[in-house]
Amino acid sequence: MSRTSPILVLMLAAAPIAAEADSTATATARREVRIARRAAPVAIDGQITDQAWQAAPVIDGFRQRDPNEGSPASQPTEVRLLYDDEALYVAARLHDARADSIVKQLTRRDAMSRSDYFQVYVDPYYDRRSGFYFGVNSAGTLYDGTIYNDGWTDNSWDGVWEGRARVDDQGWTCEMRIPFSQLRFAQTEPQRWGINFYRSMGRGFEDDYLVFQPKTESGFVSRFPTLVGLDGVTPGSALEIVPYATSKGEFLSVSPAHPFNDGSRWNANAGGDLRMALGQKLTLNATVNPDFGQVEVDPAVVNLSDVETFFPEKRPFFVEGSAIFDAGEQGASDYWNFSWEQPTFFYSRRIGDAPQGAIPDDIEYQDVPNGTTILGAAKVSGKLGGGNFGTLHTLTARESADLWDAGALSGFEQEVEPLSYYGVARHLKEFPERRHGLGFITTLAARDFEDERLEDQFNRASLTGVIDGWHFLDSNKAWVLSGWAGGSYVDGTEARIADLQASPRRYYQRPDAESYAMDSSRTSLAGGGARLWLNKEKGNWMHNSAVGFLSPGLEINDMGFMNRADIINGHATFGYNWTKPTKHVRHHNLVGAVYAGSNFDGDVTDLGIWGRKFWWWHNNWVTELRAEFNPETVNPRRSRGGPLMLNAPGWQFGSFFDTEGGRVRYYYVSANGSTRPDENSWSWYVEPGIHYKPISNVFFQLGPSLSQSRDGAFPFATIDDPAAAATFGRRYVFSQLDQTTLAINLRINVSFTPAMSLQFFGQPLISTADYADLRELARPKSLDFLAQGDPAAGAWTFDPVTKEFDPDGPGPAAAQDSEDFNFKSFRGNAVFRWEYRPGSTFFLVWTQQRTDVEGDSDFDLDHSLDRLIEADDDNIFLAKLTWYLSR
Repeated sequence: MSRTSPILVLMLAAAPIAAEADSTATATARREVRIARRAAPVAIDGQITDQAWQAAPVIDGFRQRDPNEGSPASQPTEVRLLYDDEALYVAARLHDARADSIVKQLTRRDAMSRSDYFQVYVDPYYDRRSGFYFGVNSAGTLYDGTIYNDGWTDNSWDGVWEGRARVDDQGWTCEMRIPFSQLRFAQTEPQRWGINFYRSMGRGFEDDYLVFQPKTESGFVSRFPTLVGLDGVTPGSALEIVPYATSKGEFLSVSPAHPFNDGSRWNANAGGDLRMALGQKLTLNATVNPDFGQVEVDPAVVNLSDVETFFPEKRPFFVEGSAIFDAGEQGASDYWNFSWEQPTFFYSRRIGDAPQGAIPDDIEYQDVPNGTTILGAAKVSGKLGGGNFGTLHTLTARESADLWDAGALSGFEQEVEPLSYYGVARHLKEFPERRHGLGFITTLAARDFEDERLEDQFNRASLTGVIDGWHFLDSNKAWVLSGWAGGSYVDGTEARIADLQASPRRYYQRPDAESYAMDSSRTSLAGGGARLWLNKEKGNWMHNSAVGFLSPGLEINDMGFMNRADIINGHATFGYNWTKPTKHVRHHNLVGAVYAGSNFDGDVTDLGIWGRKFWWWHNNWVTELRAEFNPETVNPRRSRGGPLMLNAPGWQFGSFFDTEGGRVRYYYVSANGSTRPDENSWSWYVEPGIHYKPISNVFFQLGPSLSQSRDGAFPFATIDDPAAAATFGRRYVFSQLDQTTLAINLRINVSFTPAMSLQFFGQPLISTADYADLRELARPKSLDFLAQGDPAAGAWTFDPVTKEFDPDGPGPAAAQDSEDFNFKSFRGNAVFRWEYRPGSTFFLVWTQQRTDVEGDSDFDLDHSLDRLIEADDDNIFLAKLTWYLSR
């Protein structure tokens, strides 16, 4: 196998040829939008009958982006703007000749639906790249969030503002009041903001804008019209405080002999959040003892791989405004990656996670905190030095577990999490006309240990620093070069750094590695990485290519997320986007890509040819087909720290289909599969689903998924044996692993009013695994195996009937079970939410979890459901009250 990586060839093939002209400049030209000062009272009731609105200029002339790009909107829209010293007022008359067909779907806040809705975008910094959006649908549901990277949106931010809507025989109307205290802008005269408006019609999938982004171009905020006439206003210095109080009851299934828990516990708690302006362009958010009991539970996952499962952040304090900490992928409108997991440099779920300290194996009873207490956190975000700025600092408590030593019949405490500090700083400066951008992100985690035992389990300190940015190669901004480069440094004891070297992210102990080796005397680990993308931002022809590397020593997981190091990778993608409707299709595209990857030894670990075809039909159905071919490559990870092996050639297939989302019933199905015949490996996965809206305020989603897979060479055991010279003094035993998993995801949302809702999430999951046909690796860099009993194989034995595995064969050593399993779980979560006044909320929450595990690998649905129903359940009930105070 060649050791010459093909990355350079892919990048050269992706070089730009020529920029394409902007063919739609006239249709998307900037304009001015005028606002008037409010001269009379305005009641935010959804009716535009107040006398004050008559003095506001009418803003109209909306055009379609879909379905007929550039055509006048099928129904007129009229917008009016007012302001006073405290707030911005928005009113819209949305005419509709078929008012009885307006789609009204009442959902919880920020839950998008295929309703008629109206949205206003504002760029108060006037940086042509970022801002806020506020929306209301015809049923009165509110939407809001932030905008960044000239068009990407993040709905995690919840402002305190008002919006109402009314349907009448002319269509519908809406009003909004947005306090200036919720926005940040410079104290200048005259004020100049960017502003834009969007109307979506639930039937027909029509999207109308005052100024729209063409489908063959990038850039949204940079096209906003300029708001003029806004004079004599200030961003204000409002101080917002949101204290909370909770009452929590736990009813758990525990042994009657449990010394620390009788199965029921009650506790109360209190804390609070603070938000205030720091000058004209910065905002301080702080929290003391935050509570996250109202957050939806994570779905169950059965992970038999050597990589960590990624779960998204759901906690309000960390989710809100999180986009400002995004780094690495800025400047381009889209980023593609093949066989490359882009590192997440700030992954806030590391903060306040469950304590990670190990518990001794001989402990019979334990009481470990569910999460690490966050003593306090502060976040500053906004504009600084002409760019976007954000910094967050958090202190988490030292945590201890109550343990019971059965042998000594005594209890004691043991530290399981040290006192820890987490900090992150992010700055991104955009230069005029967004032609260039340059930023950085840095993170620091530091710990203080009282229990010396923990020093071998945690890093003492870790530091990460990354710079990122972009540069448009031409004045028409058709081609953009973007990327990042950075590094990490981790400090710890010899034992801790040895664990990092041997972790699945790098496998320094691999015996045939050439570019690195295990060093048990090290007390630090350092590494770096970089990624460079070339994107075509305009025209029907699509192009994206990238090249990057993650060095073996890169380690960011104290505050970030990455699963693999020791990677050199690149790809080139080409495609064509048909945006003009035809007889049957509204829009379709065809995309193809080639990619390759290697490790730092030069072994080619990834090769692939990939293609996708996408159709959006006139009936608003969507179809997508995908296929991929992977030639033979080297696999440095399959033996889990052992020698190189091979990946046999294989194919992958995938498809997706859905029906029109505006219907009462909306169906979808996703399916994919793969096969590597020379390995006896294959998999398939199917997930059909239905969204059902029987009435406008009730929503059901049912999404069962079923998968089956066979790994013909799954790592089973590693046995030290100096006689195994061919495999470097160890024997690597592999099995055939057959796995079946069924999960049923059920969501029910009931919205009683725009401010009151009930959500339910439930997931039963059944997963079985069967290990069979154990074999031993015959030689490195192969897929050749030795069967049990082969004279060249070791003495290990495996009984296919009893499923017992004995590492040293018959003798005094006890055999071990092969760990076939039948795992069942149920996770349920119900949340009642009532925003009884703007910014103030009452929650009632119920969470249930139950699990059952058997050694039988047979997939028997009736039996598994019976066992799951009979399994002991853990229930948690929570009441939480927050109230919003402002001055």
